[in-house]
Amino acid sequence: MSGNQNRLQAITQITNRASKLLDKPEPLSKIWAEDVFNLQKMEEALSKNAFKAIKKTVQTGSALDSATADVVAAAMKDWALTKGVKFYSHIFYPMTNITAEKHDGFIITNSDGGAITEFTGSLLIKGEPDGSSFPNGSLRMTNAARGYTAWDPTSPAYIMHTANGSTLMIPSVFMSWTGEALDKKIPLLRSISAMNEAGQKVLKLMGETDIAPLNSSCGAEQEYFLVDENFANARPDLLLAGRTLFGAAPAKGQQFDDHYFGAIPERVQVFMQDFENKLYKLGIPAKTHHNEVAPGQFEIAPYYEAANVAADHQQLLMTVMKSTAKEHGFLCLLHEKPFAGINGSGKHVNWSVGNSTQGNLLDPGQTPHDNLNFLLFCGAVIRGVHKYGSLLRAVIATASNDHRLGANEAPPAILSVYLGEQLEGLFNDIKNGKLLTCADAGFMDSGLSQILHFERDPGDRNRTSPFAFTGNRFEFRAVGSSQSVSGPLVAMNTMLADSLNWISDKLEVALTTSEDQSVAVISVLKELMELHGNVIFGGDGYSEEWHKLAVEERGLQNIPTTADALPAFREESVVNLFESTGVFSPVELESRYEVYAEQYLLSIEVEAKLTVDMATTTIYPAAISYLSQLGVTSSTMSGLGIDLDTSLASTIAVEANAMMSVVAKLNEAIAADEFADVEAHMHFCVDVILPLMDQTRVHGDALETLVADELWPLPKYQEMLFIK
Repeated sequence: MSGNQNRLQAITQITNRASKLLDKPEPLSKIWAEDVFNLQKMEEALSKNAFKAIKKTVQTGSALDSATADVVAAAMKDWALTKGVKFYSHIFYPMTNITAEKHDGFIITNSDGGAITEFTGSLLIKGEPDGSSFPNGSLRMTNAARGYTAWDPTSPAYIMHTANGSTLMIPSVFMSWTGEALDKKIPLLRSISAMNEAGQKVLKLMGETDIAPLNSSCGAEQEYFLVDENFANARPDLLLAGRTLFGAAPAKGQQFDDHYFGAIPERVQVFMQDFENKLYKLGIPAKTHHNEVAPGQFEIAPYYEAANVAADHQQLLMTVMKSTAKEHGFLCLLHEKPFAGINGSGKHVNWSVGNSTQGNLLDPGQTPHDNLNFLLFCGAVIRGVHKYGSLLRAVIATASNDHRLGANEAPPAILSVYLGEQLEGLFNDIKNGKLLTCADAGFMDSGLSQILHFERDPGDRNRTSPFAFTGNRFEFRAVGSSQSVSGPLVAMNTMLADSLNWISDKLEVALTTSEDQSVAVISVLKELMELHGNVIFGGDGYSEEWHKLAVEERGLQNIPTTADALPAFREESVVNLFESTGVFSPVELESRYEVYAEQYLLSIEVEAKLTVDMATTTIYPAAISYLSQLGVTSSTMSGLGIDLDTSLASTIAVEANAMMSVVAKLNEAIAADEFADVEAHMHFCVDVILPLMDQTRVHGDALETLVADELWPLPKYQEMLFIK
């Protein structure tokens, strides 16, 4: 089968595909968390003392004794067995943005040759995968391979059902034999602890006496594309790199803005319902789904959860999303920019901090005292983003996210804070030494009697801001769709802890010199704004004026690529930040730099090799085949005395030759291996390899618009984006 016969067959299969029918939906109350060993199920299965102990651990992070662990393990096993489970797995989160799991059976043999099920506290608590075979940044060598997984009781165990059986999944941390964190969960838990400790100090200085442990919360809006598997299987770039390395823009893309919040295609709606039913059974509170801006792009957003559980659920959500899409004949694309010229996909991380006694500390309060607490915590965020903007850029730096940042609703690579007009004015008043009473936002009146009035938010949204206050939380909009949320959460929690420590030191002094708490708070915030107020910006983040103003007048950094961003992990201020808060040791932080740099280089290498391969073995042969047809036709017509215009053939020949000339240069660049260091290698990718890939694509895409459709072998944008 050659030419576009693959494409035509794919279109036929898609358009004649029978809709997948779902079982009659069951009520949410029946399926919610049915596959989760949560506190409710523990209370039913455990003794009162054992349940009291595990509940305290889950809610406060206090230590759990081994005897209670044995009791929990036995109850967990018994519950899992009733669900048809024969295996368990410590699921963990290495530095790859994906999950890892090692499966073991509930089985031992006895002296009679029989088999029985067994699962003790020690088996629950500890597993032992290989510590050197995962990305570790030189923390573990091949000859020093031991690594441990350890149960995280604060994140509930659950059951994953597949066509090949069911497995009890136990969320775990992953560490080396020498004690370093090899994963994304340990740093997240440490950052929550550091933030809690710092926040407690500030609240005590503010006169609070009953203070529950502080935690951050997270709600991540997940964007993604769906492409029919028949198209995807004919695109090596989508299968291996997650994005199209070639593809001419279709006549219609997203310019009509007719996809955003439009009617969801029936097939996609069925997928969404199936997907969300699975999430509900796993206790993941999926709340919102809709069409996104780009054709073929969609979004799902869960309700807010505690950061650690939210991070685990986000990883699980991506896994379930991809497997469910496959069941419905789709390939789910989580790449940040799968289609050139079309909106990319982000993962907007909505983040706040609070507890059960003081509530959400990023929610403006109803009393002057509550408002002072809010202003202090909001001020701490402002300081953190200004002081550690390069770190925030580094934790969202990937080869794929570099394609997305800077346009089409993706924020620029300059880290700034959007507060909204009202709150920005308030902080500017503080900077000027005065505190004015905030006016209510007021009510929206549409002028239509049948439309009820509703309360308006105190500030508008800013789609170009990378870090925006949205009423009672901050939205980190620059996170990439394929990324784990743990890295951004670690950075945000830790910078907040550092800022709260700074505030508590300043506030303690201010309170000794002033009897008025408000005066003391305003004096601290005034100093904070004088030092860090330059990071606040409420205008158009895409504008050239802002880029110039930010860098030249405000001293902010514009960090466009991963090669520019990752060295932030080596900055002295960042090393000190993580070491002083106990979140990362210098060795652990250096390992992150090495791992993320290696992943960047490997991503570029895969894409570059794919570009060469597709240009050489797919696009060039299609062009030559068409040239051959044109030549035969021209010769035949000439024999009949008919002269045909040969300009098309000449143009194709020029483009094909130009493409292969660039491919030769790209091959040479891929083979280069002498670099002073990793940073130099990354910049070589930015300065040499990526431009050569882009040049190859320009010629390849031009050929797509010239070669006869019957000979073009790759599914086109218009097909992948619009045929569902």
